[in-house]
Amino acid sequence: MRYRALADVVVVVHFGFVLFVVAGVLTVVWKPWLAWLHVPCMLYGAAIEVVDKTCPLTPLENRLRRAGGSREYDGSFLQQYVARAVHPALWKRVEPWLGALVLVGNVAVYGYLVIRLRGG
Repeated sequence: MRYRALADVVVVVHFGFVLFVVAGVLTVVWKPWLAWLHVPCMLYGAAIEVVDKTCPLTPLENRLRRAGGSREYDGSFLQQYVARAVHPALWKRVEPWLGALVLVGNVAVYGYLVIRLRGG
C-alpha cells in the first residue's frame, strides 16, 4: 500500500512538472526570477518529447507500482495519462510536435516579456 501511495505522489509531481513546462512562463510574468527555474525545465521537457526519450519519473513510478503489487505500464507518462484522452494511435506522431510547440510557444512569450521589459 505504501508503494502505491508513493507511486501516486510521483504521478502528482510528474503532472506538476508537465504543467510547469507547458505554462510555467505565466508564473514568470508574475515573478520574473522564476525564469531561472522554468527555462531549464521547459527545455528539458520539450527535448524529451522531441527526441522521444523517457523522463526518469516514469520508470520510478513503474518501480513503485511493481513494488506495491500493481501493474506497470508501457510507454511514456503522457501516453499513459494524456494520450487516452486524445487518440492513442495518433499520439506517437503528434508527441514530438507537441514538444516543439511548447518550446516555440514559450520562446514567443519570453520574447514578448523581454520586449516589454525593455520598454518596447
